[in-house]
Amino acid sequence: MFLSVVIPTYNRLPILEKCLRALEQQRLEAPISAYEVVVVDDGSTDDTVNWLLRNGHAFPHVRLVQQDHGGPAEGRNRGVDHARGDVIVFIDSDLVVTDSFLISHARRLEQTWQQRGDRLCFTYGAVINTANFNEPTAEPHKLSDLSWAYFATGNVAIDREVLERSGLFDTRFRLYGWEDLELGERLRRMGVVLVRCPDAVGYHWHPPLSLEQVPRLIAVEGERAKMGLVFYRKHPTRRVRFIIQFTLLHRLLWELLTLGGLLNERSLRPLLAWLIRRGRPGLAMELLRLPLNRIGVRALYREARAEGLA
Repeated sequence: MFLSVVIPTYNRLPILEKCLRALEQQRLEAPISAYEVVVVDDGSTDDTVNWLLRNGHAFPHVRLVQQDHGGPAEGRNRGVDHARGDVIVFIDSDLVVTDSFLISHARRLEQTWQQRGDRLCFTYGAVINTANFNEPTAEPHKLSDLSWAYFATGNVAIDREVLERSGLFDTRFRLYGWEDLELGERLRRMGVVLVRCPDAVGYHWHPPLSLEQVPRLIAVEGERAKMGLVFYRKHPTRRVRFIIQFTLLHRLLWELLTLGGLLNERSLRPLLAWLIRRGRPGLAMELLRLPLNRIGVRALYREARAEGLA
């Protein structure tokens, strides 16, 4: 089995270095015959490309592919086009994996192929969120790390031929969100099943919350709303409405939990600041998710009304 790890990246050099160093430490055991790491730089404006070119000798498994800034969907498709493997592994450039990451995916895939008699499956590894940059793999597994997403490209492996039959990623998803779950809908309709692979562990690093991040987090909700409607127009089903929170239930839920908007990013600011000062940025982020969800759902309905969908 030849595995190609496809990683789109954009201005994430510090954590990308940790990601690539971890991938160079993979155990090469049966059924893996070889592996490569295809890094697709999505028009980074930091030193990502120059650093990779200068340090290529330290990363023998890495191949660099460059593109103008077009988003992760285009980057992943380009990575697949350049990949040589018969199995594609998708991870994000801020994921740091253990040395058994690839072998866990490979063995679980092979086992499932033999049991099913076909390759209509993908393995979904464990993603542990962490803000610990120096030692991301020291983070314990938490209840909040559980994900119910069907196909999330933070940590999946799939047969290349099955992936290509699905049509790959829709490049209309140029902003933040939903391109992987939309592909997941097409895979699900093809009869491709999700196989949990908890031994394939990746530690997803993100910086601890600061108040300076709040405007960007609000902007992301607007992007998610726009992309959510791209998703819904392709798959106008009740299931997708629930995935993107395009339901009356979600509108009522977030209005109630924010007391009709009284709990918002401005009114919560003193409490968020206090939690951050007390070393609880994770708790602050969970609290901030309440108004962020309300903002996102409201933006979604606003976009839908403008397009005649609500």
